[in-house]
Amino acid sequence: MNRIEDVNIFMMCMRLNRSALTDLPAGYHFRRIREDELGIWKRMPFDDERTADEYQGYMTDWFDRVYAPKKELFFERCIFVCDACDQPIGTCFIWEAYDVVPTIHWYKVKKEHEGKGIGRALLSEVMKKAAKYPIYLHTQPGSFRAIKLYSDFGFVLLLDPVIGSRNNEIDVGLPYLKGHMPEAEYGKLRFGYSGKDFLRIVSEHISNNF
Repeated sequence: MNRIEDVNIFMMCMRLNRSALTDLPAGYHFRRIREDELGIWKRMPFDDERTADEYQGYMTDWFDRVYAPKKELFFERCIFVCDACDQPIGTCFIWEAYDVVPTIHWYKVKKEHEGKGIGRALLSEVMKKAAKYPIYLHTQPGSFRAIKLYSDFGFVLLLDPVIGSRNNEIDVGLPYLKGHMPEAEYGKLRFGYSGKDFLRIVSEHISNNF
């Protein structure tokens, strides 16, 4: 059984809350990922080297299945946040899952750079360039700080019981969020249901693309 902090929950944004947008702090910049940095990107989601090593096969399989068929588009879409030495310290991008559903992919800022406003600026950079709504994402209760940020940008927690091949375990995740988020932030969370077209599209695919 999954730990509660790792269960599936989903969010959707129908319209961007532009008041949440911010700029990068001084000393950091955005740029596209280079092809020779794919190995760096595969390790980016993990906070320690041991876990990154453990999940190398998973990340390679994900890239080969989801992005490799449109490799050029991946390197066009995927961005890094870099420090003053041009070292990647965060990543995120929008990808059309199943070729039609805009989704947030692999949003991450390295732990040692958290708390500097980089994550909000990174999500701002991605969201303000979005060409199509609604935008969806998959996350977990353990990412409650990111969920607060998503909520600021206009994302709502989805209540649909099943999304594609996965159960939406929002009923399990909410008590965890309530126990870990400040009361005022938890109180700002909003809820909704996805559209029939979205549910139909994701139900037609066995594999998960977001």
